Amino acid sequence: MVRLADIPEPERSYMAGLECVPYAHQPLTPAVAPEERHVAIVSSAGLIVRGQRPTLGNDTGYRSIATEVTDSDILCSHVSVNFDRSGFQQDLNVMLPRDRLKELEAEGVIGKAADTHYAFMGATHPDELEDKAREVGRSMLALGVNTVVLAPV
Repeated sequence: MVRLADIPEPERSYMAGLECVPYAHQPLTPAVAPEERHVAIVSSAGLIVRGQRPTLGNDTGYRSIATEVTDSDILCSHVSVNFDRSGFQQDLNVMLPRDRLKELEAEGVIGKAADTHYAFMGATHPDELEDKAREVGRSMLALGVNTVVLAPV
């Protein structure tokens, strides 16, 4: 991601003036011992699996990414002059740290890495994502996920 200072005007001023939305509530979740954690990743990098419809700016949907999908079949469909994809091109874990999660599982630091991870388009206003975020949350709960790594990009 580029620094705000490196973004040309007028987009820099527009982005600097965006409101950081306060949320009226904080969900309470019980603490889970590390060895009992079933962990999924939620990325905001606009990732898709090869063959899926690309995400576009203000896309309110999400993509599910199964464990068996190979790294070479995960694409970043987020395209912007302000979005540096060079890290992703070198290492998918920059945007979707699946390998790091599997390492933590193998070392016994966490109980299990989830079989499915999720990707949203981060360029979408958070208020517009709430319904789909809740849908993903319900899906994760149904799969036994009790811990989420948020990978903001």
